[in-house]
Formats: sequence, structure tokens, C-alpha cells
Amino acid sequence: MFSVRGRGVARLAAATLVSGLVAAGAMATAGPAFAADDAAGTGGVTAKLGGMTDRGDVDIAEKDGGAWKRWPRPVTGGLFKMQVEGGGTLQTYCIDIRTEAKHDFDYKEVGWGESSLHNNDNAGKILWVLENAYPKNSAEALGAKLGVDLSKNEAAAGTQAAIWTFSDDVRATPRSADAKKLTDFLLKEAVKLQEPKASLSLSPSSVAGKAGDKIGPITVATNAETAKLQAAAGTPDGVKVVDKAGKPVTEAKNGDEVFFDVPAGTADGTAELTASATTKVSLGRAFVSIDGPSQTLILAGSSDSTVTAKASASWAKKGAVPAVTVAKDCAKGGLEVIASNKGDEAWTFDLKGTSYTVAAGETKTIAVPLAEDEAYKFTITGPNNFEETFEGVLDCKTAPPGPQPSETPSTEPSTPASPSPSTPAGTTGDTTGGTTGSTTGGGDLAETGSSNATPMIAGIAAALVVVGGGAVFFLRKKKTAGQ
Repeated sequence: MFSVRGRGVARLAAATLVSGLVAAGAMATAGPAFAADDAAGTGGVTAKLGGMTDRGDVDIAEKDGGAWKRWPRPVTGGLFKMQVEGGGTLQTYCIDIRTEAKHDFDYKEVGWGESSLHNNDNAGKILWVLENAYPKNSAEALGAKLGVDLSKNEAAAGTQAAIWTFSDDVRATPRSADAKKLTDFLLKEAVKLQEPKASLSLSPSSVAGKAGDKIGPITVATNAETAKLQAAAGTPDGVKVVDKAGKPVTEAKNGDEVFFDVPAGTADGTAELTASATTKVSLGRAFVSIDGPSQTLILAGSSDSTVTAKASASWAKKGAVPAVTVAKDCAKGGLEVIASNKGDEAWTFDLKGTSYTVAAGETKTIAVPLAEDEAYKFTITGPNNFEETFEGVLDCKTAPPGPQPSETPSTEPSTPASPSPSTPAGTTGDTTGGTTGSTTGGGDLAETGSSNATPMIAGIAAALVVVGGGAVFFLRKKKTAGQ
């Protein structure tokens, strides 16, 4: 499940309007808030996108009618490094070549059904590539198998090229002949594997009931040996986390069910459960941005990392007792809101301007359609101060062929010293900051659309305003590594 609640994080920049008057360098940054870092109930790993480590040039061709059309310049494909919130590092590859990757954006671990892999028949083959290529297997071992002297950069480029072929329906060919041999081997041998397990999740993330009952169950899913369980500070006296038999528990294994034990006579209230573990995240888990539209990634390697998940419970003596969870439904292009009422009276709430009534003892599923890359934020309220806010962004598809000039793909968050991003066929330049006509030459560009020329654009904008007087100029400030 990918429900997101709690405090918002404003990460997208708003457009700045400079009109009529002489102005220089005016910028404003504001915009919708996306996911909170401590979002309750989401579970798994949150990690911040860093730069690339091992990488190499890859030629890309995509279908144009019945023929393959080659991009005029290569992109740089390879491994990204990510820093886990709470401790640990991850290595990931791109599975969305035409979308810009935003440096320092936070990402959340999700299942394939909540990412662009939800309808990709080759998702299992991508996992096979990750299990049999770099860095799971060393460059030396892969080179020995192929009879070549393979460097880490070549191994990373060859692996990324194979993944792009399966994830983005392109023809990806490393410039290095030895790296191409690895790509060809991986494409030929790949078979479908089953989706990997989540590092940690609690499901459902919201439960309700009455005092005197065990409220739940909440199922623990984890690839760790055990997860530690702890009731949050402020839990009412007497309320405990217990197993099926009613015995208090402080840890759980994969598949275990736990409950909130609320003694009879406890005043109406709420409690929260936190689960945590230290584990290696499973290869093949998808990572989507929670700060706004950004390239989707897939896990290729993990250190021991801190993973957490949360779930909450509410109870009341009488009246409606609500619980709400929200999950991304990529197959239907939106959200699935599940509202339940464990009380003895009906509960009516508003959702995006529409009223819904959940009868006593009823569970209702509500579909909320969203456009791809659309941000959402809404709050559901109920009796006894029940209030849950959900916010995020829908990211379920790889970008289609032929990006607009303002969305020119690159492949890694650029740095001030990195070359400009490669530009696919049909574009006229990189208005996100790359320098038209420059060569990549193995630059830091394995994502789609990063740049380092925003300050230059700002200066040009100021000059245009000074010269033009009454001209209107729009400038969008992006949070990329090159600023």
C-alpha cells in the first residue's frame, strides 16, 4: 500500500512571472506539498537520490512508426547511489529513461503494482538481470564469463542497457563493445522471476473498533528475520500490542498478525504502532519519488538499512468508529480509498467535494481517478477528532516517446562539472539547462532531464526583461543538482 499522511513537504518550484517592469533574477519557489517523510502506514525504505557511481555511454533507439529511430547522442547509463533515511545505502538503476531524475528528491519503496512495472510483462526479466548482472556479480566475474576484460563502468552500462530494453521498450546499446556483450548475454538469457518481498509493511495501516476488544488484525510483511514492535508515546494506559492469543508482543515475523488490545472502559481514543527492522532491501523493489515527478528506479543493491512502518487504531464506546487507508491503483490510474466503520452509527465524510456514507459495520471502496504525475492532497474527517490527511503524486507510467524540449531526458542529476544531458531525436535543445549541441563524452547523465544551467537561464531571463521592457517571461526553477 502507498498511503501517505502527515506533514507535507513542499518540493516543487512554482513558475515566476516577470512582466512589464525592469526586474532582474526574480524567482519564487512554492507549490503543492507531496509525501511526508514519516508517512504513517506506508512502510519500507525512504531514501534520498544522490549521484551516479559506475556508468558509461549508451546509444538509444526507439520505434518511430515501423522503423527504429536513433537518438542523436548517447545517454549515460549506470548505477545511482541513494542514502537511506535512518541509515544505510542503496544502489539503483533507472526504469524510466525519458523522465528527468531530480537530485536530492526523496524516494519510497513500493511494489511493482504501484509503479510503472504494474503492466510490464518483462518486470520479472528485469529482476533476473539484477540477480545475474552488476553489482550483484562483480565486473571481474562477469568479464570472465564473457571472455572479456570488463570494467565496473562497462558492467554498469551493460546492465542498465539491458534493463532499459525491458523497462522502456527501447533498443539500448552500450558504446563499449565489451559492455555490449554483457547486454546481449543478459537479454538472451533472461527469464521471468517472481516479484520480491517488501522490506517491511503493516497492513492495513488503519484499524478501528470498540474498547474491550482486540482491534485488528494488522499483518506484518517483511524480509527481515524479525521486526521490532512498539506502541507510540502517548498510548493510553492499559492499551497493548498483542498476538492472536492476546499475549503482549514486542517483535513479529513475516506473516504474523498483531492487534491493539484496548481494555473495557478505556476512554475513546487512538494509538499508533511502529514496526522497525534492519535488513537488506530485496533486489527488484521499485522506488518512486514522493517529492514530485521524477524518474522511477529499481533496486540493484542494498547495505543493511533501517526500515519502518506504522499503523494506527481508533476506538469509541458508541457512534461511528472510522478507519481509512489509501493505496495507489496503477491499473486503474488513480487511488483506492478504503473506508470502514466499526461503530454502531453511520459515518458520512467528504472526499474531494463528494459526500460518502459508510453504514455501521460497512467497508466501502472508493476509486479516485488521477492523471499521471498528478499531485493529490485531501483530508478525511470523522467523529472523536478523527482526521487523516493523504498526499502524494501518481507515478504509474514510463514517459512516452518524444519528450518535449522542456522535458529533455538526461540520466543522472548533474553537477556543476558534468556535461549536458543527451537529447533524444526531435528535440531542439535542453531547456532544463543542458547546452544544445554539446557532447556527452561519458558525463554524469543517466536520468532524464537534469541540468546545471539554471543560473545561466535566470541571467538570460533578466537580460530579456531589461531589454524587452513590457515582455512577459516565464521561468520555472527546478530542484536539480546543477543549481
